[in-house]
Amino acid sequence: MSTTIDARGLSCPQPVLLTLDEIKKGSESEIVVLVDTDTSKENVSRAAQSQGCTVTGVEPDGDGYRILIAKA
Repeated sequence: MSTTIDARGLSCPQPVLLTLDEIKKGSESEIVVLVDTDTSKENVSRAAQSQGCTVTGVEPDGDGYRILIAKA
């Protein structure tokens, strides 16, 4: 099962903070983060990896990106 964070339209650091909150509290093994800027894509990916998670994919999604994160 996965949980989805829709961070489109939010500027950094909001997408990162939402992602880190979900990593820390969530029991889901996969997190999907929707962002709409290259900066958010890079920052969310880096933040997830810093928490021991694996970014399993980054896919184009409309005008933004869908980041797939697997928790350790």
